Amino acid sequence: MKAELHCHNSFSNFHVGEDDAPYDCDITIPQQLERAHALGLEAIFVTNHNTLDGYSQILQYKNDHTKYKKIQVFQAEEITTDTGAHVIAYGIHKEIKAGLPLDQIVDEIRKQDAISCAPHPFSLLDALRDEAKKCDMIEVFNSNNVDVISNAKATQFSIQHNKIGVAGSDSHVLSTLGRCVNIIESENTLDDALHAMKHGKLSIHQTGYAREQETLEHIKYKINNSKDYLAEYIREHYPNSQWMMSLLLKMYDLNQNSYMWSILYKLAVFLMKRISNKINTRGYDASKLHDRNLATMLRMAI
Repeated sequence: MKAELHCHNSFSNFHVGEDDAPYDCDITIPQQLERAHALGLEAIFVTNHNTLDGYSQILQYKNDHTKYKKIQVFQAEEITTDTGAHVIAYGIHKEIKAGLPLDQIVDEIRKQDAISCAPHPFSLLDALRDEAKKCDMIEVFNSNNVDVISNAKATQFSIQHNKIGVAGSDSHVLSTLGRCVNIIESENTLDDALHAMKHGKLSIHQTGYAREQETLEHIKYKINNSKDYLAEYIREHYPNSQWMMSLLLKMYDLNQNSYMWSILYKLAVFLMKRISNKINTRGYDASKLHDRNLATMLRMAI
């Protein structure tokens, strides 16, 4: 069974953490199913942030369109812990609220006979890091970890702790759905899929990184729909840099397709790689990034 294990749709909006812009994804249910059908996917776990909203709607739409009958859509949730890190629950039937300690979330997942996974466990933000060993599976490849180092660290960690490794597209724009595909050795039912996943009967079939234009497309969606939130966030968290960041937003409004944004993206990836190298290979303290302070990040990058 060819499966997508990490993707989002528009029902993820307004369910992300309080430190994130409320608009998370603009993929509609028809778009998501059509893309899955075109790619020949046989199962998708829709992992919206902190909600199961949308599952009944996508199931209804699928059942109303016979062309999608061979695609299984399974319940899942990407849950934010009390520290801001993320954990995915596969196969749950009852929503697990955000803001709980990891141990409590993992216990609740097990009570529902579901499976826990640590997504992007060594990314710079939202990462469980060493706590990932408490989960059943490790996402060893995440398409958005373009620094590469964090994926390599996750792979090493999964081997070291004898954990099942999976790949996730972490799709927030339509073209990245199915960028990563896993093969689950099971019948096309949830119970069989979960049994196979629990016993490691799955393998990574395909991986690929999000491209620059796809990342910029996602950022554009978030900015264009969250301007009031961003203005307030800048005032509250970056009072000393407010003039500069507000100027950048105004420049962005004037020309969203300027080549300058491509340059800034490349610079951000370069700096991110330097930070990831220091944290994931040289042992620097990742907790310094939790407040998302730009000055702290810049000092670490330099």
